[in-house]
Amino acid sequence: MSVLTRDEAQTRAQLLDVHHYTVDLDLTTGDETFESTSLVRFTARTAGDTFVELKPVTLHSATLDGKPLDPASLDGNRLPLTLTEGEHELRVRTTMRYSRTGEGMHRFTDPTDGESYVYTQLFMEDVQRVFAAFDQPDLKAVFELTVTAPEGWTVLANSLTERQDDGRWKAAPTPLLSTYFVCVAAGPWHSVRTEHAGLPFGIHCRRSLAAHLDADAEEILAVTRACYDRYHEKFDEPYPFDSYDQAFVPEFNAGAMENPGLVTFRDEFVFRSAVTDTERMTRAMVIAHEMAHMWFGDLVTLRWWDDIWLNESFAEYMGYQTVNEACSDLFADTWIDFGVTRKAWGYEADQRPSTHPVAPDPDAVPDTASALLNFDGISYAKGASALRQLVAWLGESDFLAGINIHFKRHKFGNATLADFIDNLAAATDRDVHGWAEQWLRTTGVDVLTPRLTGEGARWQLTVDRDGGRPHRVDAGVYDRDPSGALVLRERRALDVPQDGPAELTGPRPALVVLNDGDLTYAKLRFDKASEESVLRGLSRLPDPLTRAVVWNALRDMVRDGALAPGEYLEAARAHLTEERELALVQGVLGFARTQIADRYVAAEERPAALATLREIARALLRRTEDGDSPGLRLTAVRTLIDSATTPDQIASWLDEGTVHGGPELDPELRWRILARLAVLGATDEAAIAAELERDPSATGQEGAARCRAALPEAGAKAAAWSAMFDTDDLSNYLFTATARGFWQPEQAELVREYVTRFYPDAVALADRRGAAMAEAAGSYAFPAHAVDAAALALGESHLAGDTMIPALRRKLVDQLDDLRRALRVREA
Repeated sequence: MSVLTRDEAQTRAQLLDVHHYTVDLDLTTGDETFESTSLVRFTARTAGDTFVELKPVTLHSATLDGKPLDPASLDGNRLPLTLTEGEHELRVRTTMRYSRTGEGMHRFTDPTDGESYVYTQLFMEDVQRVFAAFDQPDLKAVFELTVTAPEGWTVLANSLTERQDDGRWKAAPTPLLSTYFVCVAAGPWHSVRTEHAGLPFGIHCRRSLAAHLDADAEEILAVTRACYDRYHEKFDEPYPFDSYDQAFVPEFNAGAMENPGLVTFRDEFVFRSAVTDTERMTRAMVIAHEMAHMWFGDLVTLRWWDDIWLNESFAEYMGYQTVNEACSDLFADTWIDFGVTRKAWGYEADQRPSTHPVAPDPDAVPDTASALLNFDGISYAKGASALRQLVAWLGESDFLAGINIHFKRHKFGNATLADFIDNLAAATDRDVHGWAEQWLRTTGVDVLTPRLTGEGARWQLTVDRDGGRPHRVDAGVYDRDPSGALVLRERRALDVPQDGPAELTGPRPALVVLNDGDLTYAKLRFDKASEESVLRGLSRLPDPLTRAVVWNALRDMVRDGALAPGEYLEAARAHLTEERELALVQGVLGFARTQIADRYVAAEERPAALATLREIARALLRRTEDGDSPGLRLTAVRTLIDSATTPDQIASWLDEGTVHGGPELDPELRWRILARLAVLGATDEAAIAAELERDPSATGQEGAARCRAALPEAGAKAAAWSAMFDTDDLSNYLFTATARGFWQPEQAELVREYVTRFYPDAVALADRRGAAMAEAAGSYAFPAHAVDAAALALGESHLAGDTMIPALRRKLVDQLDDLRRALRVREA
């Protein structure tokens, strides 16, 4: 299949003006395929040759202005068209295939009740899997959809839908949309509907999750209403669509997708087991993120994929900021979680060989395959961090003024980075163009280090910068009081580079924290005295956002070999047991468990690292016995399960159905325990089958697949490997679950032969099943536990010699760089 190049898209956009799509889908023709008919009305500005994209099972017919086209002329995914100047009408009738990979029209049958659901995910170039289209973002058109669905199904779409007398569902005509935003979600949905600000609002999930959606419906709708109202306070342009539906759909690859009027979310956000407040806040942030896209992305859309950051960075920044403003009665400061978890994603991506500017040069994104690689921590977290720094430098009022100019000038159209910067510049006297060059067109992470000079009561603070970006930061200056607490003396606003040292009053501070408040994007270091104060007194810092900044700095120091992993664990032992900010506890324990214990310490040191994590978790359990911190307690229980090296305690919890003192074991905890018991060789197929009978849901199926793959038996490993790589039977979620169970540090000898098998098998899988499964294989089926020089050499040889699709190559480049880093950390 050919990918669309930027040059081809520009040529086609100059030739065509696309007006209207009429799309008819028939979902009643079986479980494998559906029927699709599209009628496209468009104008050719001059005579010329072009093509329309489609990926059918069968192309039944195609006519251009009533004249038949030869179906045999379909070349891969392109049907050639020879056009005269003027108006044209293209009609294409096809049979299309449902997917099991989350791309195109995904079909899922719920094992709980046998009900089936379908939904579209048409991002980048997957509209072709559903209907024929001129598939590029700057050929916007009006869409009218009609869907024939089985009896008892409800059909959702971008606009209001209504069931016709003939049984078909018809959606109202949309405003101008890019092809990748078209969305249909059909099935026997459980729906909760309401109205807000004169618009129909709805939330939807599969029937087996109805009780769980109902339990959270008021929270979800409260967040939705609050964000909607807040955006209308920020933005001059009103919400541009006729309704706002949010569908929680099964086996969704991303967190969510901003389809206008019908946002699709992974249905893990319908919580069926206990979750922490931080996880609820994440759901709220995703709701706010996707709603921001209704303006930035949907109303105003990128012209080509080099500007995807304009969509994602803006929505990421607005999501966190708007939840912070509009939902403060429900959630703590969202920027704490951003700082300790999300931002780390950006730092990691920006230090790999695959790094790229937030706003890459258009020539660096020559086609859709390369564009797909830029959906990473840079386009999301780094870009959001850059916008947060821009707001700190520009001021929020000027920032929003520029945004509103952007919306007004380009609504229902397309825009570029240059348009965005010009519109911001129209609202301020500051040099936004210069800022953009330094922040958006460069790669890498600056490092900021404080340097104190002076004596007595006169000290000067100089910020040494390794890098080239300007930064506006607050420097937190702290003293230690007689009790040992670190007390803020002052926060000094600094521009880096400085005109000269900042004069401090008073004795030498015990601690200087650069970027206190976390308003810029940079790695931080400490002077020697400050590092000692941090390691001794981190939990005595008064502001949780400051503690997040410090924990992130320590994380970066470990990754850079400037702090031993054992020292990080000792800091966690000393300070995490006193921490009350849930996002910090989850973030620190997550890094310690998955990176330090599994990769950064040598195999012989791993038992001690896991013992430290269990010690921290037990201390948190003791601290939460009064029941007033259920999220901390749940986090501690999860850590105890995942860090267990003997089965007795967690097996007793499973037998009794509860942790002593709570919580009761819900399905998520039961599968978590069983997975760890499988790793330890303390369960078997009979117990897994019994648990699956107890929980036959889709999540239960995934839990069973993970447990079976984790069993320390040669036959179990062979079966799991064959399921992943020898057949195409596994859906995207079942593949991921199996892969997550397969590799375990405790079973390194048992799976050694599969390390060499991974590369050729992953290449073959990616060639057969495409980008989404390549991403899954590279992310979850990679042998990350194998931290040794031989594993690195093996991977490098395959990377140099094997031909593989870009999505897999990018994942392997990143994985091997992480492996190099793990080796450097061990050596340091």
